[in-house]
Order: sequence, then structure tokens, then C-alpha cells
Amino acid sequence: MKIFAAQVEEGKEGKDGIPSTGPVYRNLLSKNEFPPPDSDISTAWDLFSVSVKNCPGNNMLGWRKYVNGKVGPYVWKTYKEVYEEVLQIGSALRASGAEPGCRVGIYGSNCPQWIVTMEACNAHSLICVPLYDTLGPGAVNFILDHAEIDFVFVQDKKVKELLNPDCRSASRLKTVVCFTSLTEEEKEKAAQIQTKSYSWEEFLRLGKDNPSEILLPQPFNICTIMYTSGTSGDPKGVVLTHETVASFVRGIDLFMDQFEDKMTVDDVYLSFLPLAHILDRAIEEYFFRKGASVGYYHGDLNALRDDLMELKPTFLAGVPRVFEKIHEGIKMALEELNPVRRRIFDFLYKYKLAWMNQGYRQKYASPLADLLAFRKVKAKLGGRLRLVVSGAAPLSAEVEEFLRVTCCAFVLQGYGLTETCGPVTLGFPDEMCMLGAVGSVAVYNELRLEEVSEMGYNPLSNPSRGEICVRGKTLFSGYYKNPELTRECMKDGWFHTGDIGEIYPNGVVKIIDRKKNLIKLSQGEYVAIEYLENVYGITSIVDDIWVYGNGFKSMLVAVVVLHEDNTKKWAQLNGYMGSFPELCSLDQLKEYVLSELKSTAERNKLRGFECIKGVILEFRPFDMERDLVTATLKKKRNKLLNYYQVEIDELYRKLAVKRA
Repeated sequence: MKIFAAQVEEGKEGKDGIPSTGPVYRNLLSKNEFPPPDSDISTAWDLFSVSVKNCPGNNMLGWRKYVNGKVGPYVWKTYKEVYEEVLQIGSALRASGAEPGCRVGIYGSNCPQWIVTMEACNAHSLICVPLYDTLGPGAVNFILDHAEIDFVFVQDKKVKELLNPDCRSASRLKTVVCFTSLTEEEKEKAAQIQTKSYSWEEFLRLGKDNPSEILLPQPFNICTIMYTSGTSGDPKGVVLTHETVASFVRGIDLFMDQFEDKMTVDDVYLSFLPLAHILDRAIEEYFFRKGASVGYYHGDLNALRDDLMELKPTFLAGVPRVFEKIHEGIKMALEELNPVRRRIFDFLYKYKLAWMNQGYRQKYASPLADLLAFRKVKAKLGGRLRLVVSGAAPLSAEVEEFLRVTCCAFVLQGYGLTETCGPVTLGFPDEMCMLGAVGSVAVYNELRLEEVSEMGYNPLSNPSRGEICVRGKTLFSGYYKNPELTRECMKDGWFHTGDIGEIYPNGVVKIIDRKKNLIKLSQGEYVAIEYLENVYGITSIVDDIWVYGNGFKSMLVAVVVLHEDNTKKWAQLNGYMGSFPELCSLDQLKEYVLSELKSTAERNKLRGFECIKGVILEFRPFDMERDLVTATLKKKRNKLLNYYQVEIDELYRKLAVKRA
């Protein structure tokens, strides 16, 4: 069996002889000690400035302009052009009173101005604080006040929210700079709270007229405070130093050096995940280190395919929901093929998969299958895709396998948190043993599992299971202004993630649960809610699902967000008419959904008490407008319960009557 991580310390038992912690694992590249840092790269500023020297003419940041009301082709700024803007924006900040250590907020969707502002902060030892462009003024107000932000760069669409009377902390701002330009009304509102306001061009001119020498940061200086949305309570400010960011990038460099296919200056990344979150931010930092190109989506996730076809990226990263939608789209296209072509596709799929399972790399497993069938899938993703990474939540093994076979690209999962500055673990290309898993521990991290007795997870069992704990060089410094919470999750130098993992003897890690998302049914059985949602989520009629149960009930129920196209197909085949919301009220559809969920449960060998016994059908997705999910689409379970409480109570009442 191939080994992917080194066990460097044995598991330990507690004082009473009961297993408490599992073995400590390291990346094979760090078996004896962590590799030395890169002599040229010690801060986040170095990541960018070194590439400016090495490849000034390379395309760095791309975006799509609107021409006559329609989105046009990508236009680009080179590394040298971005550098010049960075110097001007940095000088303008200094001219406006920004001193090293000042917090600078960035509030808006991904765009070149976002990165220029971030790099200007790095150049002058300022602290970049992303604000959620997907949350309302409540969170923005909290972060402005909590982080004591003096300067904010803001997207034109977000200016109204920033200057809204509900955002009381905006009055503390010294300066507001719009990514584009401000209206006269917006300028007046800013003046009323005694805040200076500038358009992007005006601020660039201010910097050009008042040049200032850069003030280079030290590795131990704070680079950024990234607020995590969380599923309850106020956002938490995660403090990341320059050394932490540089160590992460160095670790990815060393990891990639192991493989024949490497990231180069010719790679292109399509950025659509929020830059206010660690996954996209970490990827872009790595691309800037390589002198490669980042193109931003034009702002409409529903039209992401258009950006894919226009940009033709080589690298794509997303959350499981994105890849589930791609999987659903391909499946729907297959259903429209005639039976003969569909059988050919199925045969080629199984044929290529069989060779991949025997150890052949995906591009050599079956060139004929790629030519006859799968190149068309690759073409729909732009045609040049080489690497696909899924993060933020577990991707089902079924979806991952399908994409590995059909995309003609490396497909892998990673696992990390804002607190770990990106991936704690990362999958290996073409390793089928990592299907459904998140890979092995990263270069500059150590990983171990800790016992969770109430959930029955034992780190010294086989396989080893428990709460994932991390330590190493890419760990955060603490939660900003929250030493109590920092002490709560940092014990003996180990960060306790709250995620439940499973480690196999070869060092491969799988996420199987969340420590706080375990419920105990009235008959005494424990149920892992997130795991079940991951399993049931691949059902074709399901677009999203929230599974619910409690200690006073013996059965699980669920709110199912229906897949609109598949629901309408069911209605057409069964002779039902009506709008999508009207169909959701049909008892016959509820019975069909329950039967499909039952089939999924049987296929995945779920136990009887893990089966869904009743459903509430929903035509609207769980959204942030109703405060049902976080900005990274994690479910706010307490909010969901409050929202659907009446319907859940009625559903349980009906189930009790039926059983009686």
C-alpha cells in the first residue's frame, strides 16, 4: 500500500487508560523536520513583488468589460501595470493618514481593484480586512467596529449598504474609496458623517501627486484579519501573519514539485469564490507567486459557463455545490441522448474507470474514451482545464469519481479552514485511493485525531477516528480581540477544528462528521447530520437538503429543496400541471421524493434510523437573504429550525398519527 504521510509519534492514552489522542502525522516531505523557508519569500508582499521583477509583462489580472450593455471579452493588466497602481494606491493611503498597523477594509466582489488594494496594504505594512460582500450591513457594521477600520475600499453596488444609517460604524471611517465612481448623493452622505470620499481614479491621482516610499512588512507582522461567518453568533476575526501566508505558499510549491504536471506562468485561474474567504485568497496568492494569471467572473454565478468558455481556464476551484451542478448538467445531457449513445457512454465510462482503478493516470487510462466521449465534457468547461479542486465541505465520492473520469483533468479534494490559512490536507492527482477523501497532511502541518467519547470516535481504533487537531507553520495567531475563544480551541499548541476525521494506515484523511452536528434520537442512536446530507444530496430530485432530528423523536425528517428541471420532468411524465411552487405542494410528489431518498439510503447502506421518514418540499434555495446559510453556503441550523419550526411540528404530528 502506498504511504502518503509519515507517522512521527505514537498515539497516547489518557490518565485512566482510555485512548485520548491518535498518532501524529506529517507529510513525507517533512518526516524529519519542516523544510527551510524560501530565502526570497518571507512575506505576502514578496509573493507579488518578486513576480513583478521576474515576469513584469505577464498577464496578472483579467476582467470583462460591459460593451453596449453586454459583457465583452477579457481584458488584462500585466504584473508591471498592477504594480504601478499598487504604488499609487499605497501612496494615497499614506497621504490620507494611514500608518503601519492601520486596518483597511475591502468590501465588494472579486475584481482587480480588490487585489490592488490588498497589495497596497502589504506594501505599507497595513492590515487588510475583507468585508463580506454577500452579507448584510449587520455583519459589516460589526467588523468595522470590531477591527477598528479607518479606510474602506468598496464596490459601487455596496456603497449604499456601507453608508446606510443602519451601518452605524461607518461614521468612524476616515476615507471611503469606490472601486469605480460615486454618485453625488453618495458623496453627500459620506460628507454628512465627515468621511472623505474618492472615486478609484481620484485616489490614484492623489497617490501619484503624493508619492511615498513603501514600508516593507516583517514576517511577524499581521497581514490580514479574515472574519469567518460561522453558523451562529458574531463573526470571528482570524489573524494571519505574513510568515503564515508565505509558509502556505512555500508548502504548496514543495507539494507541486513532486508531480510531473506543474503550475506555470501559463496557467489561468477563474476566480468566482469570494476573495473574503480563505480558499480563493490562498489560490490567488499562489498564482501571483508563480507569475500566472487570474481572471474574474463577471458577477453572475448563473452565467459562469459563459466565463468558462471565454477565459478557458486551466485551473478551477469550487465548493461541492458547484461541482454537483456540473455533475447534474452532464447527467441531464446524457438523458437526452438516444439509448444507443447513452449505452456507449456508460461503457466508455466503466472502461476508463477500470483502468484508472488499476493505477493508470487519467490521461492515459483510455485516450479512445476521451476522444469519443469525454473531450466534449472538457470542451464545456473551456477546453483547457488541467486541475479541479473542491473544498469548503466534503464532495461525495460519486460526484468526484464522475468528474475524475469525464473532465479529462485532475480532480481532487482538500481540507482547510481560515484558521489554517488554506489546506491542512490536499489530495494527490490520479490516486484513486483518495476518492471521497481529502488527501494527506500538508507540508508545514502536523495532524492528529483526538477522542470524542460521546460520539464513539476512538483515535486508536482501526481506522483511527476523532476530532482533527492541527499544529504547524500555517496556523493562525489567534482570534482578534477574543483570547477566550483562542484558548478554547488552542490546547497544548494544537488547534481543535471541530471536524471529525478518519485516517487510514497510509495517511489518507476523510472528513466524516462535525463535532457539533451530532444528534441523539430518542431510541439512543447517534446520527451524523452532515454526513447524511452529503449522502442524500446526490439524489437527482434533490437540489439541497437539511436533515433534522432531536432527542425527543425517533425519526428523521428533512426539508428538501427540489431540483426544478427534474421536478418538472416528473410532473410531465405523471400528468401533473402547475407552476414549480404549486407542484411542491403535491402529496404525490412528496411520496416520490421519499421513495427516491429511500433508494439513495439503500444504495449507500444507511441504517434504518438514518432513513428520512417525512419531508417538507421547498422550491426556494436556502439563501442568505433569509439568513439560512453563511456566505460559504454552510447551513445555519438554528436559523433553519426557527424558519421551518411550524411545518416540522406538523410533520411530526402527522407521522405520529400514521404510526399509531
